[in-house]
Amino acid sequence: MTCELCNREMDKLTVHHLVPRQKKGHHGPKINICSACHRQIHTLYDNTRLAQELNSLEKLKQEPQMQKFLSWVGKQDPGKRVKVHRKKS
Repeated sequence: MTCELCNREMDKLTVHHLVPRQKKGHHGPKINICSACHRQIHTLYDNTRLAQELNSLEKLKQEPQMQKFLSWVGKQDPGKRVKVHRKKS
């Protein structure tokens, strides 16, 4: 299985609702991503921003903070747990 964000081959993927469930995205579009990418998305962005601005795979890939993470995580061993980078205040 391949993560739709970082393109790493993974044993297991998680489902990310492009419009968060808390913002009525239960039945909306979803993507299959690795847990590292999923954790990073929810560390960097609140649900309002995800629902209004980052509600597609392409928009997530184009967001500068996510691009930096994707560049880094793509070089990491898919078999090891990756720590997410906290948002700088």
